[in-house]
Amino acid sequence: QVQLAESGGGSVQAGGSLRLSCLASAVNLRNCMGWFRQAPGKEREGVGSIGSDGSTSYADSVKGRFTISRDNAKNLLYLQLNSLKPEDTGMYYCAADPGLVPRVAGTECFRYLVVWGQGTLVTVFS
Repeated sequence: QVQLAESGGGSVQAGGSLRLSCLASAVNLRNCMGWFRQAPGKEREGVGSIGSDGSTSYADSVKGRFTISRDNAKNLLYLQLNSLKPEDTGMYYCAADPGLVPRVAGTECFRYLVVWGQGTLVTVFS
């Protein structure tokens, strides 16, 4: 059974940085994977994804500030958050495609991200 466990959230001042981690079990980390977030009172939105080929794709709101990477040997997916803004506040979720088909980052990947972690909270104060 695929399991994902996020960590690394916290409270940080605007302009600061955080690195979120997602420990994955029972899933090939080379699968398409991604990060979502949900701000209080808002719908969940896709932050970015990483494809089987290492391609990455990001929402316009985080492009140039957030970076997704992975360490296959450690079964860890990362989300580096830089230049944080108060509007980045929310619960951040790691998600994985549990299938066997290679996928590129972006819309195709997001469609198959059906396994979720419990989330880690990021709070950015001004």
